Amino acid sequence: MATQSLALLKGTLDLLILKTVSWGPMHGYGISRWIRERSGEAFRIEEGALYPALRRLERKGWLKAEWGETDTGREAKFYELTPEGQARLEAEAREWGRYVEAMARVLNAPRPAWAM
Repeated sequence: MATQSLALLKGTLDLLILKTVSWGPMHGYGISRWIRERSGEAFRIEEGALYPALRRLERKGWLKAEWGETDTGREAKFYELTPEGQARLEAEAREWGRYVEAMARVLNAPRPAWAM
C-alpha cells in the first residue's frame, strides 16, 4: 500500500534539514532521500522547496557548503552543520518536543464531564 505524502508544517523543513546534516556532510539529493526514507515516504521534499531552504540556512550561518564529488562521481554541493546550526537544531528539537507533548495531551484527553 502506497503511503500518501504529508504536507510539512511551516518551519519544519529547516528542522528536518538541520537534523539530516547533523550526521555529516550531505548533498541536496542525499538530504531529500534521507528525509523521505526516514519518514517512511511521508515527507517528499521537492527541489523547489529544498534548494531555497538550503541557501536560506547557509545565509543564516546554520549550514556551510563545499563543492565535492558524490559516490557516483558527480560534482555536488555538500552541506554541513555549523556550531550555530547545531545550537539551532537543539533549540528547535526541544520546542518540537514540547509541541508534540502538548498536542498528545489534548488529543488523548478523556472526555470532560461537561461534554457528556
